Amino acid sequence: MTAQSPAVALARPTDAQQRIALIVGVLFLITFVASIAAVILYAPVLHPAKYIVGAGADTRVRLGAVCELILIIANIGTAVVLFPILKRQNEGLALGWVGERLVECTFIAVGIVSLLAVVTLRHKAAGADAGSLVTVGKALVAVRNWTFVLGPGFMDGVGTGLILGYLMYRSGLVPRGMAMLGLVGGPLVFVSGIAVVFAVIGRGSAAQAIATIPEFLWELLLGIYLIVKGFKPSPILDETHHAGAGDGSLNPPVAAR
Repeated sequence: MTAQSPAVALARPTDAQQRIALIVGVLFLITFVASIAAVILYAPVLHPAKYIVGAGADTRVRLGAVCELILIIANIGTAVVLFPILKRQNEGLALGWVGERLVECTFIAVGIVSLLAVVTLRHKAAGADAGSLVTVGKALVAVRNWTFVLGPGFMDGVGTGLILGYLMYRSGLVPRGMAMLGLVGGPLVFVSGIAVVFAVIGRGSAAQAIATIPEFLWELLLGIYLIVKGFKPSPILDETHHAGAGDGSLNPPVAAR
């Protein structure tokens, strides 16, 4: 007969660990506020034919850029702040999530630069061929739209959806049902992103919007849960076993089996 592995004891989170949960939760909610605000503020520049030859709304677009810069900081912050905890479950995947956040934010940064370039073009419209500037403006907006598809619309599904969802599911830091939203929503997001790339569905179509619902709920509920409840008891919160725990060798918590 083979001996069964001993059950892994659940460790209650310390005050310091609950502060980490609170910070991560706040950062997740900041990503929601900043991204939604940016979409609203960017509305005029997303129509370059009217924007470049019109009165313009430069301050509004610049505020949108600032919102997305805040989004970048918050996005990276969620992964960096949570990394010391998640690496005890699986260091490779935890590092992968940090890397995904950096790639996602690189796409966002390219989109910011593209739209700020359209603002610059508007100031040159008076002394140049407006038609040519509008054509360039449309190209820059198209670049921004593709960065949105490939960044938040694809990479986020791989990282925050699939990788973070898996780590949270295995560690038991949040309810398993909530983590399942990430495991379901992540693949839906990046599959819908691929479908947009191959013109199977339209960018911003109803099909793509529906595919993002589980991921949207996962990130929103995760932020709220971490602020209100913090971490659930989990083996990876045991400070006495954190050395060498980054190899993914910890068993899933008893409560999650």
